[in-house]
Amino acid sequence: MKVCNMQIVLFTHPSFTQHQSMPRYAQLLLDGMLQRGHSVEVLTAKARIAKLPLPANCKKWLGYIDQFVVFPLEVKLSLKRWNAETLFVFTDHALGPWIPLVKDRKHIIHCHDFLAQQSALGLIPENIPGWSGRLYQAFIRWGYRKGKNFISISKKTEEDLHYFLGGMPVNSVVVYNGLNQSFAPDDVEKVRELLTKQLGIDLSKGYLLHVGGNQFYKNRKGVLELYTAWRKLSDQSLPLLMIGATPTTELDNVRTISPFKVDIYFLDKIEDSSLRLAYQGASLFLFPSLAEGFGWPIAEAMASGCPVLTTDAAPMNEVAGDAAYLIPIKPMEVKVSEIWATNAAPIIEKAILLKNEGKVEFIKRGLDNALRFDPNKMLDEIEAIYSIIML
Repeated sequence: MKVCNMQIVLFTHPSFTQHQSMPRYAQLLLDGMLQRGHSVEVLTAKARIAKLPLPANCKKWLGYIDQFVVFPLEVKLSLKRWNAETLFVFTDHALGPWIPLVKDRKHIIHCHDFLAQQSALGLIPENIPGWSGRLYQAFIRWGYRKGKNFISISKKTEEDLHYFLGGMPVNSVVVYNGLNQSFAPDDVEKVRELLTKQLGIDLSKGYLLHVGGNQFYKNRKGVLELYTAWRKLSDQSLPLLMIGATPTTELDNVRTISPFKVDIYFLDKIEDSSLRLAYQGASLFLFPSLAEGFGWPIAEAMASGCPVLTTDAAPMNEVAGDAAYLIPIKPMEVKVSEIWATNAAPIIEKAILLKNEGKVEFIKRGLDNALRFDPNKMLDEIEAIYSIIML
């Protein structure tokens, strides 16, 4: 289907909110739509009040004034600039407070994960926000419930969207994320030799890998528990690389009490090029998340030729398909979680010891599965959905 040129206004998170993944997603949409010949204008709040020389603890609240008072006024004054054939695109449903500005115009909202929304309603006991956080999430929810057209990054996200909307919107479609970097396999021995030199860690025999931040749902503590349980079981002595945010005190304490602490490495400030190498050289990628909107690292690892172990719960198993080792989600109770790690250890051992044709076949399944997350395929699907909204 040939798509006519569209006039798109892209709403994005302000730079002063310091989001990490959302700017990359917005940039992917911007570049993709421009490459496809569409006219795209980016709109976001600027730091006007927030840049006033006031104490740091005031900055968040001043930023809210910029986002939810100043910026909406600017948009209202500018709406006449865009004709009725303009499509207003919100790159994240968390921009909900802005959606009522154009609810009667052609619009569409991209949805990522509803974890903050669930937490605010007490649906995630591990992560209950304070009163201001609950109020903020209610404000976001009030906004996106005014929307009519939605794109979710996974079926799990779409299910959550429908729950919070209280039913089906006018349009609701799932489009899986596309990888926003180029990931591919490489010679494993060569990669490990290069990483050994870069990091000063002997990785010649292989290593286990985790990539993620300190958010509760990333379950980094669970990664350490899995690793310790596996080391107690195995004759192998491969190190564990934890790439991501600087560990919290609690996480560092879990590492300290592990009998294998000397083989556990927290690596922050890692360049993208080194991250790609880490995926390529890993013996196994551990990703036992409690929840996700999508689970980028699963697809990234598979596209790099790295075997993956992840949680048998949506959307992790949705992204992994039949190409990963799956383990149950970690239970909240401490004693049961110890059993969880012990029970998962043989699966890690099986993955580490997989050799020859079996390993080649498993990696191939991962590579084939990763093809589902081609960025051009994602952008083609999104473009087609945008064009339908414009009819």
